[in-house]
Amino acid sequence: MFNGLIREIGIVKSYKNSILEIESSLKPKIGDSIAINGACLTAVKTGSDFFSVQLSPESETLLAIENFQPGKRVHLETAMAMGDRFEGHIIQGHIDSIGTIHKIDKFGNSYNFYILVSKNILKFIVPKGSIAIDGVSLTINEVIISEAIIRLTIINHTLKNSIFNEYLIGHRVNIETDIFARYISHIIDNRFSNYSDSWDYIDKIMARY
Repeated sequence: MFNGLIREIGIVKSYKNSILEIESSLKPKIGDSIAINGACLTAVKTGSDFFSVQLSPESETLLAIENFQPGKRVHLETAMAMGDRFEGHIIQGHIDSIGTIHKIDKFGNSYNFYILVSKNILKFIVPKGSIAIDGVSLTINEVIISEAIIRLTIINHTLKNSIFNEYLIGHRVNIETDIFARYISHIIDNRFSNYSDSWDYIDKIMARY
């Protein structure tokens, strides 16, 4: 589990044969979980100034894989330990979808980032709710349903200490929606699907009393 606070910016050294090698001062142990641009991956090799993770075919399909090319900078966050201070929001490192930077506007002392998202995740996205973009915990300021666009406001501190300052129009990002929104939606969608219009469902209700 992660909380969306980036601990370091790593640099991609290589990515071949599904092995991603990252230059970093972080010292994960073999088998440790680490979020790279928001994706929870497992350390399979470590060195004095690098570590490597292996991507499954599923991960390679779901992630904005072009951002793992040599020389690219990436967000890094180690998994939370028991007793750590909880700050951002609960993040699993399970990427739901890929979004695309649609527009960037100056907004006072901050910047508005408009991100085009997949319509099938809109039901998990609510104004003033939480979302992780490339592993960064952020607050959703606006949801433009008709255009499948969300607006996020990025303060200067976040801009300077993340790779958001490198994003251009058309750049693709990894998105993880809020875990609670996903679970609630799943419960609502499936609550009656297995028992609706059946005596089995009625029996289960009666057994509660």
